[in-house]
Amino acid sequence: CIQEASLQQYLIDSRWFKQWKKYVGFDSWDMYNVGERSLYPGPIDNSGLFSDQETQALKEHLIDELDYVLVPTEAWNKLVSWYGCLDGQRPIVRKVVEHGMFVKHCKVEVYLLELNLCENDNMDNVVTRHFSKADTIDTIEKEMRTLFNIPSEKETRLWNKYMSNTYEQLNKPDSTVQDAGLFQGQVASSTTPSRNFTTSPKLSSNSTASISSTVTNGDSTCSPGYTLNNSTSSGNRQEVSCHAFGVLCSLNHFLFLLFQCLSNASPLTEYFLNDQYEAEINRENPLGMRGEIAEAYADLVKQMWLSRSSYVAPRTFKTQVGRFAPQFSGYQQQDSQELLAFLLDGLHEDLNRVKKKPYLALRDAEGRPDEIVAKEAWTNHRLRNDSIIVDIFHGLFKSTLVCPECSKVSVTFDPFCYLTLPLPMKKDRTMEVFLVRSDPQSRPTQYRVVVPKLGTVTDLCSTLSKLCGFPPENMVVADVYNHRFHKIYRRDDGLNQIMEKDDIFVSPEPENGHSEEDEEDTSDLENGSKRDVAKQCSSPAKLFTFSIVNSYGTANISPLPCDGNVLKLNPHSTVAIDWDTESKKLCYDEQEAEAYEKHESMLQPQKKKATVALRECIELFTTMETLGEHDPWYCPTCKKHQQATKKFDLWSLPRILVVHLKRFSYNRCWRDKLDTVVDFPIRDLNMSEFVCDPKAGPYIYDLIAVSNHYGGMGGGHYTAYGKNKVDGKWYYFDDSSVSSATEDQIVTKAAYVLFYQRRDEEAPSKPQPSASLGGAPEAADDHMDTN
Repeated sequence: CIQEASLQQYLIDSRWFKQWKKYVGFDSWDMYNVGERSLYPGPIDNSGLFSDQETQALKEHLIDELDYVLVPTEAWNKLVSWYGCLDGQRPIVRKVVEHGMFVKHCKVEVYLLELNLCENDNMDNVVTRHFSKADTIDTIEKEMRTLFNIPSEKETRLWNKYMSNTYEQLNKPDSTVQDAGLFQGQVASSTTPSRNFTTSPKLSSNSTASISSTVTNGDSTCSPGYTLNNSTSSGNRQEVSCHAFGVLCSLNHFLFLLFQCLSNASPLTEYFLNDQYEAEINRENPLGMRGEIAEAYADLVKQMWLSRSSYVAPRTFKTQVGRFAPQFSGYQQQDSQELLAFLLDGLHEDLNRVKKKPYLALRDAEGRPDEIVAKEAWTNHRLRNDSIIVDIFHGLFKSTLVCPECSKVSVTFDPFCYLTLPLPMKKDRTMEVFLVRSDPQSRPTQYRVVVPKLGTVTDLCSTLSKLCGFPPENMVVADVYNHRFHKIYRRDDGLNQIMEKDDIFVSPEPENGHSEEDEEDTSDLENGSKRDVAKQCSSPAKLFTFSIVNSYGTANISPLPCDGNVLKLNPHSTVAIDWDTESKKLCYDEQEAEAYEKHESMLQPQKKKATVALRECIELFTTMETLGEHDPWYCPTCKKHQQATKKFDLWSLPRILVVHLKRFSYNRCWRDKLDTVVDFPIRDLNMSEFVCDPKAGPYIYDLIAVSNHYGGMGGGHYTAYGKNKVDGKWYYFDDSSVSSATEDQIVTKAAYVLFYQRRDEEAPSKPQPSASLGGAPEAADDHMDTN
């Protein structure tokens, strides 16, 4: 991995790469076409990856293998030597970046970090540049010296600024961008050291992201956090002091928002406020982080809940997470649920009371009563995992597998830390396609059709046929890319191969290839129209000629005869029309060639997305399903893998129930985020009916926090709602803003992770004015009701 981290990779548009593979016979079924000139890919063309062709900025949410392929330097150099690059296009070269401290994690950094650079003396002159996370602070300084013509002999200091007017000196030249904690959109500024420079530089009123700080005797003095004004208000939003709530400083905001959610879990917060963690830190656990995550978390809890200051500086916590956690990047970049899992697991291992984990063999139920098997599973779990996290957050699943052949029943009980619930998937999808008629006088028409999400091209043709009236069996469906046919689909091709951004064209062909009407039109064109056009354009009778070219139209292969005989062309041939220059100016309308009409289906408002209840998601989770053919179960009786039926049930639930709504789905041909509104209760969530333990007590929960995600695959923006345990009120956290919230604002389509606290009989019914936020954690023993 260390050797790999020194390498760099090049991005190539997957469509060009597929064309190249066809040309060279990369796949066995293409061998008969090897070297065919009509398949020649032409120069490497990455235009399909750019959102802006001039700046060559990458489109958002590109996916490896689906939108682009990665090739090493040697392969790139070979391809360029053979085919060249499209004029004006720069190579897209990216570094392989190494993450993590103990577990090394190498990843190609497709999207670079955008930083805004400026000088302290001229904050309004901001220049945007992109850097790799592996670049050093020294690299940024050199770039700034070049941009702002700063002489090499002149000493400078670099600073960054967070949203809260908090400043930090970037004083380690060999530190990487990643280690320094720089994030997207941040600004770096340079200053010249001066003995008289003892106050923070003045920031222009319209400079929302400038970085600078004060310098006193060579040391930086910066504000430790962000203070919100009690009196500031905007519309219905009342800004409040961040005392005991905390806000962003040097932390990527989604990380701190997760902390906001966890900190409202009163049993966990009290455990740290009362210093119970100090006696339980496990520094020898090889799975832990030497207690450093637990200590950093404790410090942050105390800053939030015990400090008298009106701000919080979560630097230590952020630094420790950055040291131990791999970067949460890729198709689900910086995912809050993944980070939550890391935090809970890290805290658990740092605070695990078990110093030496015993080996325990797994055992099936083998017909024993559920109560006995469940207690055995929980006891075994606690023998290896015994911490405050297990006390508060762990519950128990019951998993039942049934063999379809011998009816063997396998029952196991497994612990869980959070509940991942599926959302009811839409069974259909909306597609927009262009219908191109055989009549050359008719403009293409754009249609909006509703088709089965897992349907085939046949379903698309049948649905379109009902709107346009043309027989579906005569339709040809093609993906057009850069004015060229990228792919012609077969009838049995799945619609999941077609992405939302693809330009899909459908042509209906006459049943026998031509009709009498077509023959009359052709005769008219040959006998009359052509003469009229020629006469009108004052050009030769032949307005254009035909020729076979390569697939990119950059090289002629052979001319085509225009003698009226039927042409026999290879299915992969590309035919070009070579216009007479003057005739084209007079007779060809570029604007008309691009024109199309919209069918009434495009004008109809789309249906509003349905709302589902949280209980529907729970019911879906506990519904029996059949395992897929690629995920079979080995039946010990049949001695072979079987597509068994599987069912999850809830046996016991924890004091703090974390519910993760599975909004993201992804595979090689499909990517989606479900923005369905899930209606979840703010209070009185009764989970008792879903718990299959007949002796279980009531499980009634109240919501204490929500982590929200806005945006699509690959990134987005996180916010949070939290119910403060001191005053019992709801607050909304968004970047540097903390505002009051009402219960009717909480349920939105952005809700991603829900935090519920069980309403135990011994818990206080009213908010307490002291720092003690709840009852003491229950003692850990071998009974099932300990959590």
